Amino acid sequence: MFLTEEEKRMRDGAEGDAVAAAMDLLIRYGAALDAERLCDIRNVAGTMTQPSPVKARLVAEGGWDKAFAVINLDSDLDLTIPSMRVPTCQLQHGFGPDSVDIVPYPAANIALQDDAESFYGRHGVNILATCTPYQVGNLPLRGEHCAWMESSAVIYANSVLGARTNCEGIASTGAASLTGKIPCWGNHREENRRGTHLISVEGLTVESFQDWGMLGYFAGGVAGEDHPVIVGDISRPDLTELKHFGAAAATSGGVELYHIPGITPEAPTLEAAFWAGGAVPAAVSYGPAERQAMYETLNEIGSCADVDFVLLGCPHASVDQIRQAAALLDGKRLSPDTELWIMAPRALKVMADRSGYTEVIERAGGRVLADSCPAMSRAAPAGTKVFATDSAKQAHYLPAILGIEAWFGTLEECVSAAVTGRWNGGLR
Repeated sequence: MFLTEEEKRMRDGAEGDAVAAAMDLLIRYGAALDAERLCDIRNVAGTMTQPSPVKARLVAEGGWDKAFAVINLDSDLDLTIPSMRVPTCQLQHGFGPDSVDIVPYPAANIALQDDAESFYGRHGVNILATCTPYQVGNLPLRGEHCAWMESSAVIYANSVLGARTNCEGIASTGAASLTGKIPCWGNHREENRRGTHLISVEGLTVESFQDWGMLGYFAGGVAGEDHPVIVGDISRPDLTELKHFGAAAATSGGVELYHIPGITPEAPTLEAAFWAGGAVPAAVSYGPAERQAMYETLNEIGSCADVDFVLLGCPHASVDQIRQAAALLDGKRLSPDTELWIMAPRALKVMADRSGYTEVIERAGGRVLADSCPAMSRAAPAGTKVFATDSAKQAHYLPAILGIEAWFGTLEECVSAAVTGRWNGGLR
């Protein structure tokens, strides 16, 4: 791998042992990927404060410096961690203080997390605590090289914003935050960003939030880890619909980049999505039969109509999604046997609080909770057997993680289930 003089100095310890350890990791990582060089980055989104038993043990042994060295740098050396070299943010983590007595999540984890936030905040990490950093101010520019974790954030950054990142891990983002470098491979390289599969929507119009989630789930199944290009009968999507399309595609497949000609920035035309002069593949049709199949797949784990738990906000809810939920709940009361959690970035929860939406939701018996999600923290209301969600991603993951049944439907159907305690959804 070619190293610049600056990179050689970091590798050789000119900026301290922690930076040298970070460079050593990136060099090993790049060699495994057969990358020719590293690229400069100025935007990292990773996880540092998420509590775990291993992290608690490491902190007890040597403080947060030790925990970062082992978990975020893959190093057993006794290191003193300097401030982050480039802007770095914390993604979603464990539940925060607003979950106490609501979520079955250990108080010790919340205390450990608070301590971590203080440490990393002093070291230059912005504690955004969300899987949607782009909703709360972290908006990389088109063409900007980044090092991001979290599949739904990565696909949004690449596709909607036109930034460049692979789906990184805890160690690679930790090393990137101290060096401003990441191996230049995959989505960082222009030639790897072209479309690979064409999906044509025919015989129906994709226009609802639910429809965008099901189309994304279909696209991930078709493209796998490649790059689908979507054309046909689709309405112009908004931020929330693209958020859920991408999350679903990254869930059923490993999609990190897609193109929608005329909407996403790197595909002004169909030809541009596949590169000028390149062959456009035969289209895979998405019509009423495929839509029905996606709906049935996402609901195949649901059998009991008694709903204990309703989860909204995956990826984390926008303020408009919280507003819509509040409007549906206004003047109503949840079933005594059902809980409703809406997950949101803390910054947007503050906006919801100020706008009066949180008060309406809480008056109905629901909760707006910040920072994380049940899948990340493996925590749902005690005794939960059946949950309902408007998120294709959570309908896919949470049943396997928690051993519960799942229903996937619209926001209206989920709120109705929270109020009645019964699932009464169906594809329309």
